[in-house]
Amino acid sequence: MKPSNFRQSNKTLTKPLGMTEEECGSLPVWTDDERCLSLWKGTWRDRLLFLIKGEIWLWVWSGHTQPPVSVTTIDPW
Repeated sequence: MKPSNFRQSNKTLTKPLGMTEEECGSLPVWTDDERCLSLWKGTWRDRLLFLIKGEIWLWVWSGHTQPPVSVTTIDPW
């Protein structure tokens, strides 16, 4: 999965200090200062694996807890 820019994005989140561009790139998001929304597009391999397995794994780089998140295929606009 790769982050993708979208028309409504109004901010770009940058990588945390200490991480390389290979570990973490910039992320275009829409935000209202309470929530952030990003768009991710799957490669053909991602799509095929999802079709076969029906699984998506969510990584959150926070070792103590997981903040509220949502993963959806429904366009919010």
